[in-house]
Amino acid sequence: MTDATEPTGQAAPAAAAPEENQEHQFIIQRIYLKDLSYEAPIGAQAFTTQIQPKVDQELATESKKIADNLYEAVLKLTITAKVDDKPAFLVEVQQAGLFFIQGAKGKNLSRVLNTVCPSILFPYARETIDSTLVKGSFPPVMLPPINFDALFVQAMENKKEKAH
Repeated sequence: MTDATEPTGQAAPAAAAPEENQEHQFIIQRIYLKDLSYEAPIGAQAFTTQIQPKVDQELATESKKIADNLYEAVLKLTITAKVDDKPAFLVEVQQAGLFFIQGAKGKNLSRVLNTVCPSILFPYARETIDSTLVKGSFPPVMLPPINFDALFVQAMENKKEKAH
């Protein structure tokens, strides 16, 4: 039996290649609220009706390169509730994040910026919307999860169709 402190004459097992670990990196640098807008255009009138409002949701994402391997991704959500075609409330949120992304290029980078980043930002945006509505004396809308991967695939297919 060999003592662990004595050399055995065998090569030590190689550690994971540092290049492999550093090739693809994704690090959240910061998550922040970039913009928030709330309106209750019909005011108290919204609370005097028993009619269930019709709620619409609009979603968009955008991203831009800030520096080498540093990107800002922004998830834009607009929630509008109407009662008899009159807006009871309107909430617009731009939830943003700074992400360090190394090793992803082209379509892979686009996929990360349009699927992974918005998936991380969505719970923050949802909480901001619900908190804002509660402060406005409305019930939270409790937005369901969004499949950003499916939206990305659909957007890519739409882009292909327009190119033909």
